[in-house]
Amino acid sequence: MNSSRVHVAVVIPAKDEVDLIASTVRSARAIPHVDLIVVVDDGSTDDTQSAARAAGATVVRHPVNRGKASALETGSSVVAMRDAEGRQPRLLMFIDADLGETAVQTAPLVDPVLHGEADCTIAVLPKQSGAGGHGLVTGMARRAISTMTGWSPMQPLSGQRCMTREAYEAAKPLARGWGVETAMTIDMLVAGMTLLEVPCDLQHRPTGNDFSGQLHRAAQYRDVSLAVNLRRLRGVRIPSHLRVDPSSQRPAEPFNAYRVRAV
Repeated sequence: MNSSRVHVAVVIPAKDEVDLIASTVRSARAIPHVDLIVVVDDGSTDDTQSAARAAGATVVRHPVNRGKASALETGSSVVAMRDAEGRQPRLLMFIDADLGETAVQTAPLVDPVLHGEADCTIAVLPKQSGAGGHGLVTGMARRAISTMTGWSPMQPLSGQRCMTREAYEAAKPLARGWGVETAMTIDMLVAGMTLLEVPCDLQHRPTGNDFSGQLHRAAQYRDVSLAVNLRRLRGVRIPSHLRVDPSSQRPAEPFNAYRVRAV
């Protein structure tokens, strides 16, 4: 890949994020190589779309909420339409709308993909203050990925990812709901892609341990289970003789990343 000719498009799914979307967009504009930011307003009832547009984003609106996977697909389609004919497609950076001023800290995800060291990078976030839960959904997602691919990721539910267009296409059709990240990881690895986990100093709105937080985690558990079981029914997995060599999961300077390759 000719890194001097490749740009990055940031795709941000957003619903009712008027308080943080503008700062997220402005911060994301400072990520090296970014020349396009697409916010997909997924049926917001507040003024998310106006705030995002005023901050400099290209905004597409779903009139009703269609879910994260649909928002990512819409945003990626807009990017494809903006890619110049005869140039390499933009890299896709998926980030959450509530990162605020820390969105620029996803920058370390770009270089490994830009320079061909990985097909997809995944952010590993520090412990978030105020977060509830006991890791039940995370543990289930990690075990499912390990069973099907041989890799045990640190943060399988992380939504902050940078990838090539080819890696994105390997993960389509995207799983519905909150299962999208787990399914994306499985599908990319089964397709022979290389994934790296990269620590990024990000902060986002934590899911607490109140009733709303419990409902959110229940929905996560349901959607991750559905995505995993659908792939089990289809027999999706890397054969044991092609599993990832655990010795390849070693720290990689300077990001303490983890390399995964199905060979």
